[in-house]
Amino acid sequence: MGCYGTTVITALTSQNTQGVKDVMTVPPDVVASQLQSILEDFDVKSIKIGQIPNTETAETIIKTLRFFYKKDKPYIPIVYDPVMISTSGNRLMSPDCIQYIQEHLFPLCFLITPNIPEAEQLTGYTLTNEEDYLKAGKALTQKYGINTLLKGGHAQGRAMTDRLFLTNGTLHEYHSEKIDSTNLHGTGCTLSSAIASALALGANLTEAVSQAKKFVSDAIQGGKDLRIGHGNGPIWNF
Repeated sequence: MGCYGTTVITALTSQNTQGVKDVMTVPPDVVASQLQSILEDFDVKSIKIGQIPNTETAETIIKTLRFFYKKDKPYIPIVYDPVMISTSGNRLMSPDCIQYIQEHLFPLCFLITPNIPEAEQLTGYTLTNEEDYLKAGKALTQKYGINTLLKGGHAQGRAMTDRLFLTNGTLHEYHSEKIDSTNLHGTGCTLSSAIASALALGANLTEAVSQAKKFVSDAIQGGKDLRIGHGNGPIWNF
């Protein structure tokens, strides 16, 4: 999308298209040194956060970000994709970390992008219909004072709707038709990264989500006929 992405690795996974076999967390001091290396050198325009495996890692990330924010740097929008459970059912975040992140990381973020199962974890609600989705999105936005993109990919039916709840009280809906594909590995990670990229290039939030949605839809469409591995293959970002 025209950005140069730098990376901080928080966990090493043993995985393929059939699922995650094992996860090894990176020591917090190594996470900190990676993040410091990037923030000291690059002109960072946005930050996307994905998997945070435990509270120690979360504390390290938050402490480092707060330190650099205090150095009179311009505000950097943070997009957080709260990755909690893999598609194959493996838990990718400890239960105590979920509560810690809600209390300490959410206030630093510009946008969170939970899917329906993640929104259920964060709110304690069961989400099955339009009324439930609106209730959960509003609750997260109002409680934490944070923009929320509630992704609709896990909903039943052919019509897919992502709902963007803004802190000013407005709601934007993004509608698309479900694409039949067994290659959906990386959709959520790509969407949040694409949003962060569009924000870095100067788009406002509603435009960034729209651009990212198109990018991911094109990637799903482009990868639907791939045969890579024996399970849930990747989307095609190229």
